[in-house]
Amino acid sequence: MASVALSLDNKVALITGGSRGIGAETVRLFTAAGARVAFSFRQARERAETLVLDCGGPSRCVAIEQDLTNPADGRALVAGAVRSFGRLDILVVNHGIWPSDDAPIADMTEQQWRGTMSVNLDSVFGLVQAAVAQMDRQERPGPDEACGHIVLISSTAGQRGEAFHADYAVTKGALISLTKSLSTELAPRGIRVNCVAPGWVTTEMSAAALGHPELGPKIAAGIPVGRAGTPREIAGPVLFLCTPWAGFISGEVLNVNGGAVLVG
Repeated sequence: MASVALSLDNKVALITGGSRGIGAETVRLFTAAGARVAFSFRQARERAETLVLDCGGPSRCVAIEQDLTNPADGRALVAGAVRSFGRLDILVVNHGIWPSDDAPIADMTEQQWRGTMSVNLDSVFGLVQAAVAQMDRQERPGPDEACGHIVLISSTAGQRGEAFHADYAVTKGALISLTKSLSTELAPRGIRVNCVAPGWVTTEMSAAALGHPELGPKIAAGIPVGRAGTPREIAGPVLFLCTPWAGFISGEVLNVNGGAVLVG
């Protein structure tokens, strides 16, 4: 009996924010599935270099140091990935910031608002713009096959909001809208655009909240599964959306949050 594989053989992927957390697990899974992967990092050079070695070395995986705070940064990162591997088949927009301190809207500074928008949205515009242009230039494999995949990482906050973190929630809601807009525009050209919306995940960014003696149990109680997710539990669905098995999925928001979005 033939086995069923989630294969990305002969594909090139760019994963932003790939040095740790969800991004690092996505890099690992994509290389294990056969893809050559470029990923971005900003500060965690040692982790990035270790991840490259773990994933087969520079012939299979490359780390690109790149700020992502404006459209030009996004375009530069895509250009770097294409220089590394000669093409681009998959873009996973995973990077983002979540200012951890509560900020009531009456007190939130313009600097925080603009900072979150610049990283979580402005750079995404440049990334998507350059990735689509590159995918359009490449030969389409067949009339019914996708010539490119884009997966944007949103959040439960983008669907139901998040008090005291309006800046973050606004950007994640915008990514959902962007997914739907791009799907309608790009699906006829063979580019599939989808979105994965995690809830609470055990990463460094969420460690303080999840580990808080009072807040941590409250968070877990609001998740029907009873716990936060792991980075690999997010990376797996991202991988699936970039395989031929998801060839008829476009414009979808895939909730990967233990059912939390349904009860919040």
